[in-house]
Amino acid sequence: MKWVFNILFILVLLIAFVPLFRRFLFHLLVGRQLIKQQEKAYRAQQQAERARTKPGGIRVDSTPQNNGASKFKGGDYVDYEEVK
Repeated sequence: MKWVFNILFILVLLIAFVPLFRRFLFHLLVGRQLIKQQEKAYRAQQQAERARTKPGGIRVDSTPQNNGASKFKGGDYVDYEEVK
């Protein structure tokens, strides 16, 4: 029973104070899954872009039309006094 406690204690110390060991454990537990999710998202994005464009066609990103009217109606005049 004592050796199990010693092994757990050493493992906790390694995790707490050795960044290289911590990074290795993170990569084992989370890193692979994170990389898989990033690749999956990238492939989905590439397929979406291919679906929007026809083969050999030209893709043009259009800007939203605002009909030449600005939403800014003007402002109020504020008196000011120059301070020297």
